[in-house]
Amino acid sequence: METVLINPEQDTLTDELLQKIDAYWRAANYLSVGQLYLRHNPLLKKPLLLEHVKAMLLGHWGTTPGQNFIYTHLNRVIKRFDLEIIYISGPGHGGPAVVASTYLEGTYSEVYPDISQDEEGLQKLFTQFSYPGGISSHASPQTPGSIHEGGELGYSLSHAFGAVLDNPELIAACVVGDGEAETGPLATAWHSNKFLNPLTDGVVLPILHLNGYKISNPTVLARITHEELEQLFMGYGWTPYFVEGDDPMLMHEAMANTLEKVITQIHQIKCDAKANGLTERARWPMIVLRSPKGWTGPKEVDGFKIEGNFRAHQIPLAVSASAPPEHLQMLEDWMKSYRPEELFNAAGTLNADLQELAPQGSRRMGANPHANGGQLLKQLHLPDFREYATEVGSPGCAGEGDTYVSSRFLRDIIKANGQERNFRIFGPDETVSNRFDVIFEATNRQWEGPVLNTDEFQATDGRVMEMLSEHQCEGWLEGYLLTGRHGLFNCYEAFIHIVDSMFNQHAKWLKASSELPWRRNIASLNILLTSTVWRQDHNGFTHQDPGFIDHVVNKKATIVRVYLPPDANCLLSVMDHCLRSVQYVNVIVAGKHPAPQWLTMEQAIDHCTRGIGIWNFASNDQEAEPDVVMACSGDVPTLETLAAVSIIREHLPEINIRVINVVDLFKLQKSSEHSHGLADSAYNELFTMDKPVIFAFHGYPWLVHRLTYNRANNAYMHVRGYKEEGTITTSFDMTVLNEMDRFHLAMDVIDRLPQTGSKGVHLKQQLLDKLIEHKHYIGANGKDMPEILDWQWKND
Repeated sequence: METVLINPEQDTLTDELLQKIDAYWRAANYLSVGQLYLRHNPLLKKPLLLEHVKAMLLGHWGTTPGQNFIYTHLNRVIKRFDLEIIYISGPGHGGPAVVASTYLEGTYSEVYPDISQDEEGLQKLFTQFSYPGGISSHASPQTPGSIHEGGELGYSLSHAFGAVLDNPELIAACVVGDGEAETGPLATAWHSNKFLNPLTDGVVLPILHLNGYKISNPTVLARITHEELEQLFMGYGWTPYFVEGDDPMLMHEAMANTLEKVITQIHQIKCDAKANGLTERARWPMIVLRSPKGWTGPKEVDGFKIEGNFRAHQIPLAVSASAPPEHLQMLEDWMKSYRPEELFNAAGTLNADLQELAPQGSRRMGANPHANGGQLLKQLHLPDFREYATEVGSPGCAGEGDTYVSSRFLRDIIKANGQERNFRIFGPDETVSNRFDVIFEATNRQWEGPVLNTDEFQATDGRVMEMLSEHQCEGWLEGYLLTGRHGLFNCYEAFIHIVDSMFNQHAKWLKASSELPWRRNIASLNILLTSTVWRQDHNGFTHQDPGFIDHVVNKKATIVRVYLPPDANCLLSVMDHCLRSVQYVNVIVAGKHPAPQWLTMEQAIDHCTRGIGIWNFASNDQEAEPDVVMACSGDVPTLETLAAVSIIREHLPEINIRVINVVDLFKLQKSSEHSHGLADSAYNELFTMDKPVIFAFHGYPWLVHRLTYNRANNAYMHVRGYKEEGTITTSFDMTVLNEMDRFHLAMDVIDRLPQTGSKGVHLKQQLLDKLIEHKHYIGANGKDMPEILDWQWKND
């Protein structure tokens, strides 16, 4: 399809409507400037004085008038075509625009009755912005209609695509800043159009806002030629429309005309798909809006160009006791240029004829329920996870692989929720690698491109979303959750770090929105990490990093949860719990390779419900105080711990050992610090007050020390885990390299129990000899010793 160029002289608007749209835009701009500067005299009924101006001027003007322009014109087409549109503000710190626009449409005052539609409400609206105890300068959770923070750049378009999946009537209008467009996640997100099904999904309308500058630099896309920019987006598979200029009246006509064409094209794509099926991938429309940065603001200040320059980015005009005194008059002139007396009545309420321009009810973008997704959240239909149990005749029996077992559960969740279409699985081309391929018995990967007869599991409609970009998978899922659905993100453990910052932002969103009574809870962000550090035999050092859980632990205790199930039945129990939860980030770390199975399903349910517990079958301290506590968390640490226990019990049977397994990592914290934490009394009962604790941990050892630093027996805690030692080697050798293997764990017991005496000394020598034997064996044979590969737990 050829690019459509806009003829700004085409008359889409009547003169009366044109004047009203411009007035509405001026009102939004006036409110935006007021938020940046004023705390008194909101309607300028009195001459502006310095005492009317905030002491600290914080915020961003540059993107704001362009976003007000977009919001105003989207309101028009919502009313004209009865559309369901949400607004996503991608440019950094566009808060004044979305706050002003949701206030004008009435949503803001409904959510915050104290910010009323009158002069008093205007003063409070202005004062609260970037003010202690007030609201932030971006589209935060406090902003009605927002599902995207905007404080960190790059994720808006991914969120938009996630929002419209399985929402066939929804349009996500996503404003992309030209600075934001330079980020890696955003640059990749343009390709998300290859995954959108016009029959079953909604529409993303990107609006690239080219205002030319970032904080102090020109932007890349604003400085390439029109032809190159057009070709770029045509190459991405979009149909770009251009609206360019700085004359407000011509720009209103051009934008109105463009949106008419865009909505018509969207409608045509949808109709063609219904009539003819999906014959080829749609080339969805997008808009490139080129307008001056800081449009309608000061042209020049103190000899420096402001409008259309980077200096318009934040506060374009300093007004304070130390600033040039003429700046105060410049501010008043600027605000009066919007002619507020024509926009608001004497009481400070927007004139009735302008109020009519906004949509009504839930059609208002600030009131759309998809932007408060908990309003639409339906509970998942979950089959009974116990029916998928692995039979455990005795502890240590062979297993198929924990994720492989859980994939049958996920497959049937997809089947059970097929009609509601509210559950998806996301991952970066790793669903099969992570041994979830059983899922494809129930669905396919969604893919709107050509399908070859050699492809597998590719279809225009599917419940699995795969793109080799962790950023897109995380962003899609976040958008999907924020609009009221459920999902799971599976990823290689080492590479989940790619979305560290995205996780940060989502966790902060959950924390902030939990404090807002009008924000409804959304389904939890569930992240399953596999292909873990201890089982990267052929990938080596680059794939060995368990540190994401360290990063997660930094976040608010009310938001984050970390689970390390030791076997398949525990994984099933944990996954069922996480998929039922709301308003959390749940991180699950599980293995995919065949591994020993320890607990029956009923035992697993009890153990996971507690989150931590003594494994009686492996302990021999039932009738006496333990001499040592052997603790473990994670599948491989559990295996190595039990193997070490078997060595000690065989050679030093007089030693009393207590074995503790930790599924819920936050059980290690005090109950005063995390709601899942153990009280000191319960913790001391398990770990004792003065006995050595040998703790084998899945991740970096210092995380356990960090969680237990203020426990009574902290001085007795000795943790082994990953120490940043790795290479291409055998699975067992990975534990040896990091000294978390059974031999090192057994030696730790000997070193901390002097009562083992001469027997302990001789056993330690045998264990050291085993480590040498191990190194020689893997070097000669390329695999672990038979006694390692064939080891099984022996029950008494």
